[in-house]
Amino acid sequence: MTKPFTIAISAGGKSSRMGTDKSFVNILGKPLIEHIIERVADVGQEETILITNRLADYAHLTLPMYSDVLPDKGSLGGIYSAIYHSKCEYTLVIACDMPFVSTDLLRFMAMLRDDDPYDVIVPRVDKYPQGLHALYSRRCLEPIRKRLDADRLKVIGFYDDVRVRYIDEEEYVQFDEKGLAFYNVNTPEDLKKARKLAEE
Repeated sequence: MTKPFTIAISAGGKSSRMGTDKSFVNILGKPLIEHIIERVADVGQEETILITNRLADYAHLTLPMYSDVLPDKGSLGGIYSAIYHSKCEYTLVIACDMPFVSTDLLRFMAMLRDDDPYDVIVPRVDKYPQGLHALYSRRCLEPIRKRLDADRLKVIGFYDDVRVRYIDEEEYVQFDEKGLAFYNVNTPEDLKKARKLAEE
């Protein structure tokens, strides 16, 4: 039986390099976060939730919203909060700044959870795991909590304590031929490039 899963969009960053909230910068006349919501709308998830500490700013999106369980713990704290608030055993966490996420790749990742015994299913780019584009099981809560309590906030720091299924380029290229699935918008230069790519 297929195990249900949640998609959690993480919108907790401070956008310091952008100079303005990157969730709401426009690409093709639409806020970045709305592009993400559209792309993840039909992946087979049980629910889609938003992790943010600015509930009022995102209320118009009409998604269930949750703040960080432990404040000021960075991206790892956002992942922890997503798993904590998810009503499913598995939670697919996606950063709010990836306008070209591949729906097919997300479906593939979700399918792999049925293989068990994986706790993390994560693509790697140049051998580096994309922790904010990854599927996590509820079994990750305890090892992440230990890291958060110790202020060891590296996103992939707890991977040694769980069972990880990596997806390398030769496996995901079929779902991401242009290599854009993990492109993220952090700076005005990134945004300029994303707008150009979107137009093409």
